[in-house]
Amino acid sequence: MPFRTRPAGPDDAEAIARIYNEGIEDRVGTFEVEPRSADEVRDWIDAAYPIVVSEDESGLVVAWASAPPYRAQRPAYAGVAEFSIYVARPARGQGAGRVTLAALISEAEGRGYWKLVSRIFPENEGSLALCRSLGFREVGTYHRHAKLDGMWRDVVIVERLLGEAADY
Repeated sequence: MPFRTRPAGPDDAEAIARIYNEGIEDRVGTFEVEPRSADEVRDWIDAAYPIVVSEDESGLVVAWASAPPYRAQRPAYAGVAEFSIYVARPARGQGAGRVTLAALISEAEGRGYWKLVSRIFPENEGSLALCRSLGFREVGTYHRHAKLDGMWRDVVIVERLLGEAADY
C-alpha cells in the first residue's frame, strides 16, 4: 500500500492524538500512561519542530513521527532531536512506519539537525528493526530506566547521525 508523507498541520492533531493514544494503550512504545488530547498535540505542532504524517490512499493519517529538541536548555545540543514514531494499529506492518521515519529523517536533516536519538523498549522488535533498516545504530541499553505500570522497563538507545556529522 503506498503512503504519502507531508509535514503535520493543526488539522492533523486529532489523528495524531488517536494514533498516539493507541501506542499508550499498547504499552510497548512509551512510558506515557495518560491519553493525549488534540489540543496538546496542537501545542506540539505550534512548537515548530519537525513532525510528519503519512496518509493512506484514502487520505487517512495512519502514522506520524516527531523530532522535538533533545535537552533544549543546552545550546550545545541544538542539532540533536529525540524522535518518536507511531503507526495506527490497522496500518502496522505495511510500510507506513518506514516511509514516515524516512520522511522525518529527511526533514530533520534539511533543517540542519546532526543527530536523531530515541529510546525503544527491547521487546518492541518492530521499532528496533525499522531503526536498523534506516541506518540507526544501537548505542546500548539503559537498564531499569523507568517503571511502567509498576514494573521496571529497560530501553535500547538508538542514534543516527545526519548531514555533516554523518560525513565526518
